[in-house]
Amino acid sequence: MSASPTSAVDAQETHAATWQRGMETRKAVLGAEHVERSMNGVSEFARPMQDLVTEYCWGAIWTRDGLDRKTRSMINLGMLTALGRNHELAVHVRGAIHNGCTPEEIREVLMQTAIYVGVPAALESFRTAEQVLRDMGQLTQSDTTANGATPRRAG
Repeated sequence: MSASPTSAVDAQETHAATWQRGMETRKAVLGAEHVERSMNGVSEFARPMQDLVTEYCWGAIWTRDGLDRKTRSMINLGMLTALGRNHELAVHVRGAIHNGCTPEEIREVLMQTAIYVGVPAALESFRTAEQVLRDMGQLTQSDTTANGATPRRAG
């Protein structure tokens, strides 16, 4: 049984609408400049993957009810740490800030990953997140120098 021409057109319109919602969400979370740079720089070979990410990740999942964007961002930070995907982690640290996460909340997510994912993965994520937060002006000098370190509490 094949789809009627009308149902095929309806499906295309649905995909286009989901892709458009995804693009709007992607730009809102990651920043329009970053997304436009990514989309403009993508090869024809990789374009289908970018379209899939835009439609399904950003259009179908990030737009769902049930979790706000801030919560989704924090979940992504934990998952990307677990997967060791530091390039994507850096992108999503920026997104987390855009979605209202504070540097302290990002730190706490990464602290949580140290226990459940492993210290080496969390350490690498801390380095990535700290650089992004510094680049965004989200950390003060005392946040990023040894002199500003929080003293350890005795046991």
